Amino acid sequence: MSDDFTARVERHRRELQLHCYRMTGSFHDAEDLVQETLLRAWRARKSFAGRASLRTWLYRIATNVCLDALAKRPRKPASGPTEVPWLEPYPDELLDRVAADDDLPDATVVARETIELAFLVAIQHLPPRQRAVLLARDVLGWSAAETAELLDLGVAGVNSALQRARATMRERLPERRTEWTAAEQSEAERELLDRYLDAHDRADADALTALLGEEMRFTMPPDPFTTEGVEAFVEMCRGAFVGPEALGHFKLVPTRANGQPAAAEYIEAPGDDRYRALGLDVLTVRDGKIVAVTTFEPHIFAAFGMPMEL
Repeated sequence: MSDDFTARVERHRRELQLHCYRMTGSFHDAEDLVQETLLRAWRARKSFAGRASLRTWLYRIATNVCLDALAKRPRKPASGPTEVPWLEPYPDELLDRVAADDDLPDATVVARETIELAFLVAIQHLPPRQRAVLLARDVLGWSAAETAELLDLGVAGVNSALQRARATMRERLPERRTEWTAAEQSEAERELLDRYLDAHDRADADALTALLGEEMRFTMPPDPFTTEGVEAFVEMCRGAFVGPEALGHFKLVPTRANGQPAAAEYIEAPGDDRYRALGLDVLTVRDGKIVAVTTFEPHIFAAFGMPMEL
């Protein structure tokens, strides 16, 4: 019986991890929280009466685990539109594993528009309980009654929280966020990423300029440093490519994160004999141009199966 229960629960590990990731915005926190979820499920296994589905029961536990964690270490994003210092990327390889699970009822759990960095940033501005309501209703597709049971709220309370959460998301999400065709955009993104890698390999700031949209924004959580506009970003890159403060020769390895093109950056510093991890760039693409680059610290490389040295 115990072995059977463990196997049934394990089938939901990846989607529960993704749920915890959306709740917290942190890949590493999500790993810890899904472990706590499974531990609580194991301890409470005898109380599972089967009145709800196992999946629903596990989501209730996972949501409460996240709410408990957020209450103990409350976080507030910066006042700016995108600053979330604890934000971390989520490897697409793990998204693919969730999508391949035959037990999932539909594709909404891994829908690209609810895993993009823009969505993750926006949802972190919601109070935790509003966050949970929005995820249950608009990502998982649960009814108001199901969500009310999930969070021990009345249906009226769920509807009110959802209304406020949607209003905040509309304010914080970019316009036209969902106006793209995945298959067509994917091919264009691959080509754009190849050009981004090539520009770094050749230390060609002019080639990089041609890839950028006018609204270009650069961030590097948890550092509050940002740049706004093409010129500021290109000048920063130019200084890293050439001149007295040049970092060395860049080598970028393509990958994907949050349904977006990404690149693991390595640098061979002057006098060094190997390339060392520098950061992970996640690119936001709109209308065939890069409009945002979010660079994450190299400690995230392990989650992407990337070495720290080449």
